[in-house]
Order: sequence, then C-alpha cells, then structure tokens
Amino acid sequence: MEKMCFLTWVLVGLNIMMMGLSVEVEGLGVNWGTQATHQLKPDMVVQMMKENGIQKVKLFDADSETMSALSGSGIEVMIAIPNIQLSDMVDYDRAMQWVRKNVTSYSFNGGVNIKYVAVGNEPFLKSYNNSFLNVTLPALQNIQNALNEAGLSSVKATVPLNADVYESPESNPVPSAGIFRPDLSDLMTQIVQFLHKNNAPFTVNIYPFLSLYGNDNFPFDYAFFDGPANPINDNGILYTNVFDANFDTLVSSLKSVGFGDMPILVGEVGWPTDGDKNANLGNALRFYNGLLPRLASNKGTPLRPGYIEVYLFGLIDEDAKSIAPGNFERHWGIFRYDGKPKFQLDLSGNKGQNNVLMGAQNVYYLDPKWCMFNPEAQNLSTLADNINYACTYADCTALGYGSSCNNLDANGNASYAFNMYYQVQNQNDLACNFEGLAMITTQNISTPTCNFIIQINPSYSSSLRPSLVGLFFVTISIILFL
Repeated sequence: MEKMCFLTWVLVGLNIMMMGLSVEVEGLGVNWGTQATHQLKPDMVVQMMKENGIQKVKLFDADSETMSALSGSGIEVMIAIPNIQLSDMVDYDRAMQWVRKNVTSYSFNGGVNIKYVAVGNEPFLKSYNNSFLNVTLPALQNIQNALNEAGLSSVKATVPLNADVYESPESNPVPSAGIFRPDLSDLMTQIVQFLHKNNAPFTVNIYPFLSLYGNDNFPFDYAFFDGPANPINDNGILYTNVFDANFDTLVSSLKSVGFGDMPILVGEVGWPTDGDKNANLGNALRFYNGLLPRLASNKGTPLRPGYIEVYLFGLIDEDAKSIAPGNFERHWGIFRYDGKPKFQLDLSGNKGQNNVLMGAQNVYYLDPKWCMFNPEAQNLSTLADNINYACTYADCTALGYGSSCNNLDANGNASYAFNMYYQVQNQNDLACNFEGLAMITTQNISTPTCNFIIQINPSYSSSLRPSLVGLFFVTISIILFL
C-alpha cells in the first residue's frame, strides 16, 4: 500500500512538471494588416499562422480573399469596419446588409470562425478632429443589433480604442485615479453601457513604445517588463512597467463609470523594429521576451489578475502604411515583408520550450537585381529631387535618424531610395534610370546593417508546395502533348 501511495505521488509530481513545461500563451492573437505594395497571398499567411500556433487574428477589413483563406482554418477572427464606413452603418438597413455580406455568408459549418466585429479603429484619436465622434456609437449599436437579429448574437461588436481615451489627473497621476477623458466621458459611458448589455469586451490598444517616442524624459526601462529601479507606488501597489500601469488606468476608468469588472481585450500591443532610434530588433525582442512569458503565466495586472486576451501588433511589415504617426509605422511586424521571421521568438512564452517562428513557405522573389546610384553620373543637380521622387512612391523610412540604414553615405542613400522604387515597380528597367543617375546591378549592394531588398514576385508566390507546382506543370504538359 505504501508503494502504491509513493507511485501515485510520483505520477502526480510528473503531471505537475509536465503541466509546467506546457505553459503557453492561451489563445494568442495577431493583427494582420495588408497595406503593402507586395502582399503575400492570404492562403500562405493563414498557413504561416497555423504553423506558428497562432489561434486568433484581427483584421482591418473583411476582404473576401482573406476570408476565403481563413475559411475552415479554425482560427478565431475579428473582422473590421474601417472608419470611413462608420457613417454608412448609422443606417440600420446598411448595417444589416454589411452583416449579411461579411458575417452571415461565412457563418456555416467549416466556414470562418468569426468572434468579433471591430467597429472602426481608434476613431476618437485627436488627430481625427472629432470626425467620427457622432457616428461610432450608432454604428456599434446597429451592427450588434443586426448581428442579434441575424441569429449571430455570439458574435460581439466592439470598438478598438486608443489608450488616449482615458487618463489619470495631473494632480494624481497613478492608475487607481484613472478616468475617461473629460471631453469623451459621456460618450464613453454610453459605449461601455452598450458593450456591457451585450456581453462584449472593451477593446484597447496599448503601445509602451509610444511612451518613449518623442519623449526623451520618459524612463526607458519602464517601457519593458524587466523592471525599473524605481517603480511607481500607487497606494502600496508597485508598478514596474507602463503596460500594467496603462491597463489598470483603464480598469479604474471603467470602475469610475460603474463597470469595473468589464472584460478587457488588448487589441494591439507590440514593438516596431525600424524607423526610430528606439525601434530596433534588440528592443523589440526585449519587449516580447517580457510580454509573452507574462501572458503565459496568466499573471495579469495588479487590478486585474489572471488571463488577458491579447493581439500582437503586428504580423507582417506594411510598406504602404501612412507614416503620419512616425516612420516606425511600417515596421511593426514580427515577420518581414516576405514572411521571414525577424528574430528568434517563442510565441508560447515558455523560455524552456525554445520554439522558433516559422516563416512563410514557397515565397518566390523577383530576379536578383538591384538599382543603384550610377557612379559615373555627371549631372548631380537633380539628385535630391530624384531621391524625393523615389521615396514618395516607395518606403525609405529605414534611412531616417536612428534607423537601420541611417549610416549610409550620400551615394548609399541614393542607391537605397532608387532600389526601393525599382522593387516596388517590379524591377521594370525604366524604373531604374532617374535621369541617368541610376543603374542596374546584379551585385548585392546591402551592407552589414542595411538590407537592400528584392521584392517578392506577386505572380508566383503561392501556397502550393514545390512538388505540387511541378506536378501541375507536368500534368499540363501531358494534356497539351495529347
């Protein structure tokens, strides 16, 4: 009997150890943006997410090709209504039409697992000058009511909001004093009430990177999770990082309007890897290596311990995004433009597992050719104008101060700009002239710190395995021969 008890305890201990080894970020999501000049095919991206164990994805529209690729994948999806369409959703009939087209049509066995509809994206940013102030709540109400009427009440409408909709008073800048921004207080209260009524979460985007951006006085280490020397003391609660402090400021803001227990979903959180002095691979890896284990442990925050639903921002770099917020906007991906991992990152959050990111498969590139500054060019009077032209239609953000290509000389800057334009134009020979200032080369002109890219080939990048591609052409050849 004693031996049996001993064996039982050994087995229990082994089970506990195995449970410890299998800790992972529960239901980790990613944001899949598509503002790129050369996009990977949606089925390739879906396959890449599945191979990396990504279980949830947040979109910024409801593109039919993307939705078709997600069909049958089992991945949980948040589709979105862009801000420019919010005014249309104030009309209930149009909201119902939108739901039928973008939700009902995919809601079948083996279809798309739609869980949320994002009504707009950060519509109350001050930079929008109140453009969406009067349409967001009616749009939210109409979309959720249309979902309910269509028998899809399990799909929840929510509004992804920037963290600037709440704040702590200057007189008491601690999380426990959090309130909604006074100019938005009444509207935010109505939104929260409606979300609560429909059992929908409050969705917030939190960016510790932006605390550093443009603010050299912000304590650098506080943006990460390995703890500053002097944490913030909020009535005995110590805050060692800005993510926890920001999240709990929202918890307090919700409490201030009577909904302190409302579910909170973090719609976007991440770190860019280029386009600013603080946007680099090292800082991004430090951030994720702090965030992911925290999420895997289900530690939560001081005011909201436990599981937090999170969507990383973002999945893939987008070279056509607006850079109005900053040059870093095009560099949020954990994968490069071509689906290659930027760093060795374990999405499970368990450092003991040593899982690594799996890149996109069967990506085909344009020819190994680059466009560079012509060293024999005689008339340099139009060089600046030509560089500006190239950078107007291609992504030159890596040339900015503190960025990865900031150390190039004048000729290198020109080559970088010319090559980015040349690649955007699918290596058209006419796109590498610039009044005789440029020339095509087959020699890779990248430097140890600055990558001169070759773009993906939009015609041939496919999710088909090479063997299947070969089989396809063999079959076609046989048919033609016969």
